[in-house]
Amino acid sequence: MDRRIPLASVPNMRDLGGLPVSGGTVRRREVYRSTMLANLSKDDLPSFEDLGVAVVVDLRTESERTSQPDQLPPDIKLVDLDVLADNTLAAAANIGQLVKDPESIIGILDSGQAETLMAETYRSLVTLPSALTAYRSFFEVLADPERSGAALFHCTTGKDRTGWAAASLLLLLGADEQTALDDYMETNTDLLPALQPLFDMASKNGIDPDMLEPVLGVRESYLNAALDEVASKYGTMEGYFTTALKLSDSTLDALRSRFVA
Repeated sequence: MDRRIPLASVPNMRDLGGLPVSGGTVRRREVYRSTMLANLSKDDLPSFEDLGVAVVVDLRTESERTSQPDQLPPDIKLVDLDVLADNTLAAAANIGQLVKDPESIIGILDSGQAETLMAETYRSLVTLPSALTAYRSFFEVLADPERSGAALFHCTTGKDRTGWAAASLLLLLGADEQTALDDYMETNTDLLPALQPLFDMASKNGIDPDMLEPVLGVRESYLNAALDEVASKYGTMEGYFTTALKLSDSTLDALRSRFVA
């Protein structure tokens, strides 16, 4: 099943619809994930508008949003939720800097710490106060009974903050962990080819392109780090939603009702 939305200016964009969950499948054309929309082109705009997106949730830091603001049609509501406000040094908050200037963090890549830093970022997505506030609001926006149209959520490259948002949403709706993982890992197929010019530039500048992959791609161990943190701190995903995010039963029911067909 190909859920990809083929917009050249917005790689790594796909519909979560059609994935199997408890009681059915995720409704199609209701919720999308993507990279940032700062580069949404005029050529891609008609196709984007055809998706029926009415609200966009931006999970980036303030500095990321300021330097590369989303380019949206005026009738779309934009909700800014800074997941990493309490940890702007987290690896995921600096992906944009790596994309623009890979040499700026070559020391981290050289030291072999990239995977460790990424795993730490994923654990912080589960426990950081700003992350808890942001993800609580994210689910409340999705569940809002007054909201019409489809929702789209993104960060910079649509893989870490967005990856956890998508995985946790799927698990909430009753997907098994393999389904959530498969969607998460699809980023390597959908995003990395679009970043080939960056890998080529790194190689031209004497940087081993393979060194960039732990930061620019996703790994099963990263998502597992977040899931392990959930188990350690809250016991279960249900505990994460009710204890950590403090989502009410009515909100959880509204999410399942809205997104499960």
